[in-house]
Amino acid sequence: MHKINIAEKFAKISEYYKPHIAGELNGQMVKLVKANTEFVWHHHDLEDEMFLVVKGRFRLEFRESGLHDGDFRERHEWIEQGEFIIVPRGVEHRPVAEEEVWIMLFEPASTLNTGNVVNDRTQPHLERV
Repeated sequence: MHKINIAEKFAKISEYYKPHIAGELNGQMVKLVKANTEFVWHHHDLEDEMFLVVKGRFRLEFRESGLHDGDFRERHEWIEQGEFIIVPRGVEHRPVAEEEVWIMLFEPASTLNTGNVVNDRTQPHLERV
């Protein structure tokens, strides 16, 4: 058991949208990630995600199913410093940062950062910080 200084850990992260593991508990991971642009639309079939803003702010965009096949509506929430939001499994979402934001994620160890999408931003193996 050792305490963790979040600011010191974020200072070691130089790449955006590359989550790092800061801790683990009960099959969950505490991940730290810096963001500065928009991410990819994605969802997680099996996992809920919690986003906690440590520094800065970002917009979390959602696509929700409509009444007709293929229809959807978009909405968003601004998540400010000191606030968190939980995205339930299956909900399509996209983080968008207009400037650097520090985000702490709480999610199951199995959670892939890009969910159902595999592209150049997918990080299958995370480093510890």
